[in-house]
Amino acid sequence: MRHTPVLLLLAAASPWAAAQSYAPGYGPNPQLPEPQRKLIPTLNVAPTAPFTEQQRPVAAAGFTVTAYARGLDHPRWLYTLPNGDVLVAETNAPPKPDDGKGIKGMVMKQQMKKAGSAGESANRITLLRGLDSKGEAQKRSVYIKGLNSPFGMALVGKDLYVADTDAVLRFPYQEGAASIDTPGVKVMDLPAGTLNHHWTKNIIASPDGKFLYVTVGSNSNVGENGIEAETGRAAIWQLDLATNKSRLFATGLRNANGMGWEPQTKALWTTVNERDELGNDLVPDYMTSVKEGGFYGWPYSYYGQHVDTRVSPQKPELVAKAIPPDYALGGHTASLGLTFYEAKLFPAQYQGGVFIGQHGSWNRKPHSGYKVVFIPFSGGKPSGPPQDFLSGFLNSEGKAQGRPVGVAVDRQGALLVADDVGNAVWRVTPSMPASAQSASR
Repeated sequence: MRHTPVLLLLAAASPWAAAQSYAPGYGPNPQLPEPQRKLIPTLNVAPTAPFTEQQRPVAAAGFTVTAYARGLDHPRWLYTLPNGDVLVAETNAPPKPDDGKGIKGMVMKQQMKKAGSAGESANRITLLRGLDSKGEAQKRSVYIKGLNSPFGMALVGKDLYVADTDAVLRFPYQEGAASIDTPGVKVMDLPAGTLNHHWTKNIIASPDGKFLYVTVGSNSNVGENGIEAETGRAAIWQLDLATNKSRLFATGLRNANGMGWEPQTKALWTTVNERDELGNDLVPDYMTSVKEGGFYGWPYSYYGQHVDTRVSPQKPELVAKAIPPDYALGGHTASLGLTFYEAKLFPAQYQGGVFIGQHGSWNRKPHSGYKVVFIPFSGGKPSGPPQDFLSGFLNSEGKAQGRPVGVAVDRQGALLVADDVGNAVWRVTPSMPASAQSASR
């Protein structure tokens, strides 16, 4: 059975008024199957066949998608500056020779090459500026170069912070400048090294600008490289910008990526990629609010207190404290990007909801993810099933024309999507203004 989110029948009064029905592996209370362990784990990587100049993803009804920028080099993450400029992290994994040893490592390298994720990193941030009549960026420039597998970006006052794979750096920001040539100042070391399994590091600033929150993924699937290799990992860190002192904010998060502040409660939310090799639908990736001091299970348990028997030694005292996530996003969807929608360009039903970029599975039959989904929120919590918003990344032959990663909202209120296989940033806007849509109803 194909376990993918389905579009609901919409009630006449409101597109979100339909009865709440979730596909298996999705929603606030997912039904989890029994673990299935195989001698040879499932591998089902979608080979790449990038979009041609004439092709693009498929937007939801009532929306149009344009190529804001093409010809990028593995764009993975986005950040919108206050003046409307858009920063794009063109990046890939750093050298990590101890992460690919043995037969399993060799196979993984081959599969990642097949998926378009094995090239050298461009190690730069590119600036996109303006908007022409075709919906494309008017200007493009190399903003910062010579980085080390950069990912997250955050502007606090006149300081631009960038998360490399091994450090958080601070750069002087000048509004309107086409580039930054001043070397970055390191403000925090991050776990990395020759064994650097989950290499992407994201950052977000607190609303008051006092802290940075930093995601650091695990150094293994489920602790098989030894718990010592996980020091400081599978966690979100908090960095005090006044003192440069850091501390663990939340732990047990196998591979947290996207982060955002929920508009009503101002709580921090994150997307997390869960563990592999327990079956097609286990364990679902998820998004969750992040509690200070919270422990979310990895590696000892998943989805709260479901014990993973592969881990030795067991830690029942930690499992007893494990917090269940708020919302499941489907097995192996590789849900990465996360952005709450607070702009006014889209119709009212999108206000306060969240867009999630699902990079797509490589170890599930059939494939899952390969789309951007929207999830409505009400009262600070998800209030309905995911809705396909940008799809068509996987073609009818099972080839990946693109793989969505980071998502962001530009100054006009359009949704931007980084596509690291299509080597593009897509821009999604309503086919007609929100005011006209409201008048036509």
